[in-house]
Amino acid sequence: MKLAVILPSAGLGTRMQKGVSTGPAETAGTSRKQFMLLEGAPILVHTVRKFVASPLVQDIVVAVREDDIDWVAELLHNEGLGLLGELKVVAGGNSRQESVENALRALDPDTDLVAVHDAVRPFVDLDTIRRVVEEAQLTGAAIVGIVPVDTVKQVSGAQAGGAKVRSTISRERLILAQTPQVFRRDILERAFQAARADNFIGTDESSLVERLDQIEISVVLGSDRNIKITRPNDMDLARLFFEQEPANR
Repeated sequence: MKLAVILPSAGLGTRMQKGVSTGPAETAGTSRKQFMLLEGAPILVHTVRKFVASPLVQDIVVAVREDDIDWVAELLHNEGLGLLGELKVVAGGNSRQESVENALRALDPDTDLVAVHDAVRPFVDLDTIRRVVEEAQLTGAAIVGIVPVDTVKQVSGAQAGGAKVRSTISRERLILAQTPQVFRRDILERAFQAARADNFIGTDESSLVERLDQIEISVVLGSDRNIKITRPNDMDLARLFFEQEPANR
């Protein structure tokens, strides 16, 4: 089955403070996290390299802001040379959902499976990619997730302050969703069509697919190293994980 990977990369990184980045990525006093440098290369580049290294991946589609298309395409040109297929850079949208939908439209017609992965999760390992793709081949829909280790409380009121505990939620039935999230192409396209018709905005692709009848989504156990680099402190952990990767020792 032909597998394409979508990397939505059009976000503005409002939770990341100003830092070192590559290209025209500075905006509103922040650094867009996907372009911040991790040991000399943008985080996006490290993420792309993980999927290029997977023998299961044929194509990669990166969705960026329209003004960034040319320089990102140049940045990633050599990275895509190791793919079985090709690496495309397309215009994203104002939300993750719009970016992924735009990238879906750019896929080759013979694409069977689509994996969507956060551009700022550069530490996904090849075994995780393999396992979630194989599960999606069998079932049509699979995501990566981990079991929470902290006690989870349901509260009322503002979470930033003044919240009151209402109950404790059993962790046995909870999963913290990660990416990749992999779906048969027709399932993912139906999910986006339904969301558009209902004006539904989801937080990830799974939340769109969950709304379809008769579709069950499998969960493949992920890793707590598969972090999403979102806040300034995450960069310290990212540097540590980078040093620990076998290829970088």
